[in-house]
Amino acid sequence: MAVGVPVSVEPMHLADVPEVIEIERLSFSSPWPAFAFEQELTANRLAHYLVARLDGRVVAFGGIWLMVDEAHITTFGVHPSHRRRGVGRRLLLGLADRAIELGSSRMTLEVRVSNVAAQALYRSFGFEVMGRRVAYYSDDGEDALVMTTPGLREPGMQAALAAERARVDEADLA
Repeated sequence: MAVGVPVSVEPMHLADVPEVIEIERLSFSSPWPAFAFEQELTANRLAHYLVARLDGRVVAFGGIWLMVDEAHITTFGVHPSHRRRGVGRRLLLGLADRAIELGSSRMTLEVRVSNVAAQALYRSFGFEVMGRRVAYYSDDGEDALVMTTPGLREPGMQAALAAERARVDEADLA
């Protein structure tokens, strides 16, 4: 179900950290501390973070590190009350656009084996499972799937992004 009202995706700023931390706390069993986001925004040259806003409030956030020519999604979270409403899709599209702007050849991430909903979203963007990290998550020892996109400029990936952009545009008209 689409949100039905405009969601904007824009760069994360230090002033956004308190709202991001609230989403972290509600979403993850081992949330990042505020200091980690502050360091990412002020000291990490590889880091690029975005937020999704709805009615002026941060409802989702995500970040990438540009590692040589690969955009690695470091974190991605949507407020529980805004999940399955197109916000995550819009944010992931924003991260993909940013990765392309930065010259990335592909995107990669780790996702919990149990997080089937997130895996479905990533697959719709062309991500494929490329490996598994055993006991990757320190809070409970759960494995992570390593998911990677094909080349961001390849025709198949461009088609997947165009399809996602059309879904987002349709939601804007709903």
